[in-house]
Amino acid sequence: MKPEFPKNAGESRNWRLHAWFEQKLELDRAGSSSNLRPMEGLRGLAVFLVFLVHFVSLTEPWWKEKVRLAQIATNVQAMGNVGVDLFFVLSGFLIYGALISKVQPFWGFVARRIRRIYPTFLVVFFVYLMLSWLVPSKSKLPQEADATLVYILQNLLLMPGLWPIEPLIAVAWSLSYEVFYYLLMPVLIGVFGLRDCGRRTRVLFFIVLGAGASIAFSLLGGPVRMLMFVSGILLFEARAAGLGRTLGSGLGLISLVLALMLAMQPAPGPEAQVAWTLLLGFLFFVLCLSVFYSREVFLARALSWTPLRWLGNMSYSYYLIHGLALNAAVLILPYALPVAAVGPMLFLLLVPLLFAVTLIPSFLLFVLIERPLSLTASPVKSVATPINH
Repeated sequence: MKPEFPKNAGESRNWRLHAWFEQKLELDRAGSSSNLRPMEGLRGLAVFLVFLVHFVSLTEPWWKEKVRLAQIATNVQAMGNVGVDLFFVLSGFLIYGALISKVQPFWGFVARRIRRIYPTFLVVFFVYLMLSWLVPSKSKLPQEADATLVYILQNLLLMPGLWPIEPLIAVAWSLSYEVFYYLLMPVLIGVFGLRDCGRRTRVLFFIVLGAGASIAFSLLGGPVRMLMFVSGILLFEARAAGLGRTLGSGLGLISLVLALMLAMQPAPGPEAQVAWTLLLGFLFFVLCLSVFYSREVFLARALSWTPLRWLGNMSYSYYLIHGLALNAAVLILPYALPVAAVGPMLFLLLVPLLFAVTLIPSFLLFVLIERPLSLTASPVKSVATPINH
């Protein structure tokens, strides 16, 4: 299909602008981009859900005294919380797929993960440290020098999350889950020889492993969201076996709606949390499987929408930096928009406005740091990351 060239000066400017963004935000997938485009869109959807969580929490003064608006805000925040779970499913799919499909030296794999995670993380971490010293009232750093050094080291090792440590970067708790999965998966595959086993054996192995973890979490509590990685593993095996080719957009869209509705339901206690997580993992399993085969189905086409995919491609940068941008915008916002003046419609209009504000630093971080330092054209080196895989 021949490219459509601009017919006038206005179209020419738009064409050049689109081409510039395309150069910055499209990722080389070594010939497999057509298959991964809906997944890029799913990342974009997931990170937008994460944005909604922090949008609602930071704009609380505008809605907390208004009963109807408060209910809407609470539900939106609850739906946004499952964005990270969707990331975990995609990460489970990609990391497991990369490791099970090709033998990779353990330390080489770890080195690639370090390269993929740390450049962007360290830049944002340094910004948070500087702001902690510049604005002591907002600082999470302990007052004692030795405690501060320990706290900084804990954050640099990505310990907050699985360990009861408050992260300096609020969203970085999920990176501890990712790192644990990165380290565990090659060990499991190597020790149990899973690469040499049949698919049914591998599926049974991970079902038993997930069931055992579910029982342990139900009885003792723990990081129940680790179960989402198992959903991603089973998703890879199901897709590799050709299962779910006829699911189509309808069932995928129903699964997405049900997942968002489930997000609004409370799950008190370890047993309820495990059941809630297993059901959510199943719904995301169906959603992903419905769009991973063909881009011709409606939902896959929707998820392949270019702006959504571009958001997905820079989702790791967005995930780490958007909170700072939101905080800055909310500090300025009351001067232009008094709390008493905001009704439901105006509050909803704040969503695209503040979302647009967060895109600017995220784009700069992606273009200046993440892409040149962490992304390569190699299908092995770029196959998976914590947020932008």
